[in-house]
Amino acid sequence: RRSLTCGMLLWYLQIIRLLMRINSRVLLVLFFCGAGALFYIGARTSPVIVFVYSVCIVSFLISIHLTKWVLSKDEGPPEMVQISDAIRDGAEGYFKTQYGTISRMAIVLGLAILFIYLIRSSTPQQELSGLGRSISASVTVASFLLGALCSGVSGYVGMWVSVRANVRVSSAARRSAKEALQIALRAGGFAALVVVGMAVMGISVLYAVFYVWLGVDTSSSLKVTDLPLLLVGYGFGASFVALFAQLGGGIYTKAADVGADLVGKVEQGIPEDDPRNPAVIADLVGDNVGDCAARGADLFESISAEIISAMILGGTMAQRCKIEDPSGFILFPLVVHSFDLVISSIGIFSTHDKRESGSLSALDDPMSVLQRGYSVTVILAVLTFGLSTRWMLYTEQAPSAWLNFALCGLVGIMTAYIFVWITKYYTDYKHEPVRTLALASSTGHGTNIIAGVSLGLESTALPVIVISISIISAFWLGHTSGLVDDSGNPAGGLFGTAVATMGMLSTAAYILTMDMFGPIADNAGGIVEMSQQPESVRKITDVLDAVGNTTKATTKGFAIGSAALASFLLFSAYMDEVTSFAHVPFNQVDIAIPEVFVGGLLGSMLIFLFSAWACSAVGRTAQEVVNEVRRQFIERPGIMEYKEKPDYSRCVSIVASASLREMIKPGALAIISPVVIGFSFRILGYYTGHPLLGAKVVAAFLMFATVSGILMALFLNTAGGAWDNAKKYIETGALGGKGSDCHKAAVTGDTVGDPFKDTAGPSLHVLIKMLATITLVMAPVFL
Repeated sequence: RRSLTCGMLLWYLQIIRLLMRINSRVLLVLFFCGAGALFYIGARTSPVIVFVYSVCIVSFLISIHLTKWVLSKDEGPPEMVQISDAIRDGAEGYFKTQYGTISRMAIVLGLAILFIYLIRSSTPQQELSGLGRSISASVTVASFLLGALCSGVSGYVGMWVSVRANVRVSSAARRSAKEALQIALRAGGFAALVVVGMAVMGISVLYAVFYVWLGVDTSSSLKVTDLPLLLVGYGFGASFVALFAQLGGGIYTKAADVGADLVGKVEQGIPEDDPRNPAVIADLVGDNVGDCAARGADLFESISAEIISAMILGGTMAQRCKIEDPSGFILFPLVVHSFDLVISSIGIFSTHDKRESGSLSALDDPMSVLQRGYSVTVILAVLTFGLSTRWMLYTEQAPSAWLNFALCGLVGIMTAYIFVWITKYYTDYKHEPVRTLALASSTGHGTNIIAGVSLGLESTALPVIVISISIISAFWLGHTSGLVDDSGNPAGGLFGTAVATMGMLSTAAYILTMDMFGPIADNAGGIVEMSQQPESVRKITDVLDAVGNTTKATTKGFAIGSAALASFLLFSAYMDEVTSFAHVPFNQVDIAIPEVFVGGLLGSMLIFLFSAWACSAVGRTAQEVVNEVRRQFIERPGIMEYKEKPDYSRCVSIVASASLREMIKPGALAIISPVVIGFSFRILGYYTGHPLLGAKVVAAFLMFATVSGILMALFLNTAGGAWDNAKKYIETGALGGKGSDCHKAAVTGDTVGDPFKDTAGPSLHVLIKMLATITLVMAPVFL
């Protein structure tokens, strides 16, 4: 029974179901009317918006084609379908409950934002344009709720395709490794195109509606350079949903995984995903709600935050440089990601095995197949990025500036490629680090843990060096672009870093495709094992699963790198926002001031405390699962002889309720901390004669939290991925194979790494971007 209070997302899904019952001709008329209205508003805004709309609609049509292709494949024998249905029911049931909870929290937070904006001060620009507090509050809250809704739908799309593609990959693996690979990849491609397309379309529609509704650039109205600041709520809403989706989904999937492994593999000595394990269905459900739904919301949030921050910095720079038509610098991010949809679609269709045979021995290395598609996408990204900069960023004031910004984009693209390579090197068992970690398992559980921790710590060095070089290079290229302000000072440095961030995310749709490939392949392997298919079929899904572990790890590394650059941009936007409200320059933060230094310490502390709470949540929930699985094995001895069927639903219920309960505390900590700290130091600054103290402390808080969060996320994600693939490497037959003492030690390492790589690590890079967006939204509170 559905409750009317289940929130925005459930209302949205109910509307979709209602629309599906309407006559197709009526729906077609409604669609064309809606599309006509959007194109009319877009045409009144800019031809660029019309171009973006067109590309997004084409990408949606391509995603529909991919969906039909995937769903046309058979689901296999009844035993596979039965397992798939159980996974689907569990995932959809948890999703509705979780997102209903998130929706209610989003509505409460939206009301809080409305109240704050109604009592806050206005900037001089807003006062001149007649943009009163009520309109500003309404716009921000509407942006926030739309961002939250779109982020939720992005998560649903990721989960929807995964629970339908997994059984089809399992069925295909009985015939051809090549077909199984293609189904998993194209299913991931559908989700990726929809998620990226929704992010671009949502911001474009919001921008165009605000442009027309507020009468931008008419006499005595808001200027187009101020419009991007009204979109900040959209990014905050996306971050809010992504954080709780990642926390709840991560706790769910890893608690079930840890419980299943500790009792099933270590104590009972049965294979992974064995149908005798009572926690196996909960584990497979977790792959969908944790890796697919959460990752869809996560990347949606990453793209949204990067687009909005780049639009803000582009508008600010254009205003300072007195550029006659600043719209090109503001709309440039939308064009880049429109081309991302085009080139990623080409990359997805370019991934195919060159050989005719579909046997495992004849199959190209799946990772090389995926890498080939990524290489095609990267090459096209370089070409389209150069075209975009020439089209959107050319200005008579600095005729060669577009070339400098094209080089900034190239820096970002190269950074993304290097990040993918570094993460692959540290997490793929074809390379030395993971094999060394596997070898450490031969001397016991302790040496495996020591080797994994040291590998994770070491893996932070190269990414940080790459990020540092990228930021400095992009800033220098923007600084020397020839764009100067009224005083003759170079003004393009920060926008150069924004362009580099866009370059890094210019292949985001293909990266998400590779990420979605992982949990789909993992679920397919589970279905094959549970339905007791021949060993030859399991070998195919094992290979795909191991590659999926690497692609998931590379995506997380990619997300961390983009989060670092996006947070830097949002930090700069925050300082500009404080300047606007305080009416004094705010471009430096002195950490030698005791209160400011304390703010930095609190920011670093937040990262460690948040990570601890996230990992301990997995541990507590896993203990409940372990106790339940042990109880069933004791009370139902016939399970091991296949004489009794385990109670899968009990484990599903345990992890579902616990994950919803456990996600609240760390999520609330992330939202409340910056607001409480900024407001507290604002009061202290008022009584001590330092009016900007609250803003300065929050700036230090954000800066230190970003730095600590990036390092911690790199460590957690890489160590967890390496532990997982070290276990997979041993399971291929190396160092004694399955069931050996070496394998048991590797299982322990994988168990330790589970909350690292799928709960705390992915949540951290969402956290640092959410901290940046919430400080940007709440900037007036700190003054």
